Amino acid sequence: MRTKADMLNELKVMLYDALLAKTRGVTYPRLARAHGYVDGYMKALLDAGLATNQELLALVAEARTTVDGPATVESTAPASDEAAA
Repeated sequence: MRTKADMLNELKVMLYDALLAKTRGVTYPRLARAHGYVDGYMKALLDAGLATNQELLALVAEARTTVDGPATVESTAPASDEAAA
């Protein structure tokens, strides 16, 4: 049986592959398939209770920073009252 760390590392590899494919300009069907694999894997981790939203968001942010460089602007999530308006 695979450990949580193994599964998160596998997700990290899938994320890097998808982000690098975008950078390299692969065709849209291949890029969409790569993103679909990543989305499905993340959903499976969430549904199984093996990862939290925050863990996955941190993993995606790290992968994007590595591939695309640091963010140029930091944003914060709106308060729940503002989001409903």
